[in-house]
Amino acid sequence: MSFNLANQPGDARSSIEEQKSRLYEMWQANLSRSKVEAGRILGEKAKRKGKWEEWMRAQLGTLSPPEYASMVRSELKRLLATAK
Repeated sequence: MSFNLANQPGDARSSIEEQKSRLYEMWQANLSRSKVEAGRILGEKAKRKGKWEEWMRAQLGTLSPPEYASMVRSELKRLLATAK
């Protein structure tokens, strides 16, 4: 089943479009910052060794708003995948 925005009532469509716009603006404003933060977290991996994953999860848990934390998490996953 697919979600078709055209099948939604006008006020629901408007609300969804506003949310998408807000998230896109937040993404644009924080993209470079999230890359720096992910790099900082990854940079601690060698120092923290076996305790790094626990520390990394704690660091991600302190980030706000949740959308920003998700951006950092995604960038960190990308960095880890390229480091292999």
